[in-house]
Amino acid sequence: MPDISLTTLVFLCLAAAVAGWIDAVVGGGGLLLLPALLLGLPQVPTAHVLGTNKAVAIVGTAGAAVTYVRKAPVRVRTAVRIGIAALAGSMGGAFFAAGISSDVLRPVIMVVLLGVAAFVMLRPSFGTAAAGTDERRVTRTRAVTAVVLVGGGIGFYDGLFGPGTGTFLVLALTAVLHLDLVTASATAKIVNVCTNGGALAMFAYQGTVLWQLAALMAVFNLAGGMFGARMALRKGSEFVRGVLLVVVFSLVAKLGFDQWTA
Repeated sequence: MPDISLTTLVFLCLAAAVAGWIDAVVGGGGLLLLPALLLGLPQVPTAHVLGTNKAVAIVGTAGAAVTYVRKAPVRVRTAVRIGIAALAGSMGGAFFAAGISSDVLRPVIMVVLLGVAAFVMLRPSFGTAAAGTDERRVTRTRAVTAVVLVGGGIGFYDGLFGPGTGTFLVLALTAVLHLDLVTASATAKIVNVCTNGGALAMFAYQGTVLWQLAALMAVFNLAGGMFGARMALRKGSEFVRGVLLVVVFSLVAKLGFDQWTA
């Protein structure tokens, strides 16, 4: 583990806990966790920061997924299929990432997110009906669309660019599979475990994970993730909807700042 001060260590652990909470409720914890690591470890190579980020995030995501699966009506088989497609898609996105400038992608994603925010605000019923628990409502076509579009498409975006992947997963799963927002968040966690696992395996193979620091931060991330999952289950879709809007606008602000300072 690099030589860091106690203050920095406390800062990183608190950031990991809050990021775990955000990620469990609606996705997007990486918006906080990755910048915190970059800020707290300026002397560490970026590859090691990314690898450590994945090692921390997968623990909290897995804990949240287990909490959801035990208490929410999640179709684990469907989630795993989408997760495998997302893993393949993220590998494809990573392959093309070097040839595409993020300066081109940021404005496009910002417009999409603003459209999403407007849709969610103008449709108060979006994601509030627990239709995802009714197997008859999910046709084979929709199931295939979920695997190809949600898994492959968003997985490709994750490998290509990344920010807001968890949030996009929640929105897409709600729209395609008619899931309520709580069930969509639960399903997104399983998909995220699959994609994070693949990425972590690659980082571990390359030796770019700070395991001691990751293990300490992962404890806090796990606690935050499990607490966030329980809160989402207890408070329901309206609570998740509110957090979703906050995360979407935060992501737009971050992308706008990155574009402005690029």
